[in-house]
Amino acid sequence: MLLRTPRALLSVLAVCAALAALLLGTGAPPAAAANALPCDLYGAAGTPCVAAHSMVRALYASYGGPLYQVQRASDRAVANIGPQVAGGYADAAAQDSFCSGTTCVVTEIYDQSPRHNDLTIEGAGGAGAADVGAPADALPVTAGGHQVYGLEISAGMGYRDNSTSGVAVNGQAEGMYMVTSGTHVNNRCCFDYGNAETNNMDTGNGHMDAINFGTECWFAPCYGQGPWVQADLENGLFQSDAGYSRNTANTGTGPLPFVTALLKNNGQDHFALKYGNARSGGLTTTYSGGEPTAGGYAPMRQEGAIVLGTGGDNSNGSIGSFFEGVMTSGIPTDAADNAVQANIVSVGYGGPTGGTGTLSPGSEISLRATTSCCTNGYVRHRNDAGVLSTVTASSSSLDKNDATWIVRRGLANGSCVSFESRNYPGDFLRHYDYRLYRQPMDGTGQFRADATFCPGTGKSGTGTSFASYNYPTRYLRHYDHDLYIASNGGSHDFDSGTSWTDDVSWSVGSPWAP
Repeated sequence: MLLRTPRALLSVLAVCAALAALLLGTGAPPAAAANALPCDLYGAAGTPCVAAHSMVRALYASYGGPLYQVQRASDRAVANIGPQVAGGYADAAAQDSFCSGTTCVVTEIYDQSPRHNDLTIEGAGGAGAADVGAPADALPVTAGGHQVYGLEISAGMGYRDNSTSGVAVNGQAEGMYMVTSGTHVNNRCCFDYGNAETNNMDTGNGHMDAINFGTECWFAPCYGQGPWVQADLENGLFQSDAGYSRNTANTGTGPLPFVTALLKNNGQDHFALKYGNARSGGLTTTYSGGEPTAGGYAPMRQEGAIVLGTGGDNSNGSIGSFFEGVMTSGIPTDAADNAVQANIVSVGYGGPTGGTGTLSPGSEISLRATTSCCTNGYVRHRNDAGVLSTVTASSSSLDKNDATWIVRRGLANGSCVSFESRNYPGDFLRHYDYRLYRQPMDGTGQFRADATFCPGTGKSGTGTSFASYNYPTRYLRHYDHDLYIASNGGSHDFDSGTSWTDDVSWSVGSPWAP
């Protein structure tokens, strides 16, 4: 078990180089500060982190303490998961070893800043019963070329710290960002990260200052389909001082797998919202202007608690993904924000795993039909449903991504496999009422069993057949271009014995989307 250790100071040269770059307004730190991480960059710009939470990596170049804690179901034992090296990426192998043969939930997310504002599972509030911990293995992802895990929040999950140090209160200035996902969202309240009430209750306008990300449009009009980066300032999700969007170009981020969401607020008369693709490019400002015109928001009345995954009163009907996030003392400069975004992009969230074309965990594959009618047909998802679709070299990027899967250890049995969507992190191929769908992993035993398939020699004598873990006489089959778990003969049309052995035999090959 890892013990929490103090963080050493960043080298003077790196800090000075980063500070010089930021003061000069350049978009990214110079080569001398290449190892500076988000909290180093914000600190060098004069707005130090007062909270730094991450499931996937250290947020200071010299941080070597724990990132998060997991508890396993078998004996209730806990273990801290830290970076492999100081300033590095999470040791997911340690989690896998500790949780082998059972399941684990995330019980605590440690604050890497000197403030030690650690997040634990949230208790009951004015709008929701006590929450439960998120499953520790629900969101496997590649970051920095390493296999790590993000935090996948389903309804009824959330984390909080009501006794913090250094977090803005009563109109003080602050900034914050989180890396989240545009593919795991809903329109329920409230997937937030940031400043909240200290009693889990709604105590009035301006008592929150948190990033919200989802498709809930609190004040109409909102443009596009979202999801949007909004400010949860209590009693409203704000896209402007009027609440509703004043920016017709802000149609949301769309289904980006990884999104940087950013809010900063001087606590008196100005707040700003930004977002970016966490895999490439810079930040887009969607609003920069006055505080909400309704009473209670100017000045703000923050209370200084930190919430993740719910609203301030524990409104916990939302879903969302969390990879990393920080809160600062004071408003960061735009140059500092840009430098942090460049660092986030350098992580390579969701990049290739390094393995292709095999059923080894972490390998990226595409599954091709072997039936003579359909040898250009591949397993893919379309509108959440699993289908067999023709994919060729001239197919669209979307088609190729939808037909690419990451092999994971079986969610219900490590000797079998599960298939995670390449472009929807945390979504797996699972069966429901015999039909195949792409759905987010919710941590339940039922989902784990439905999303686990056990490979064997192809029933036709070629390729590989995949038996359902919980219906072992049923195999992954294409029938009339849809996907099922099917037996060889039965009452359903898709159980037809005609060409069954061919239809359940698949060629495991290189991924269409590397």
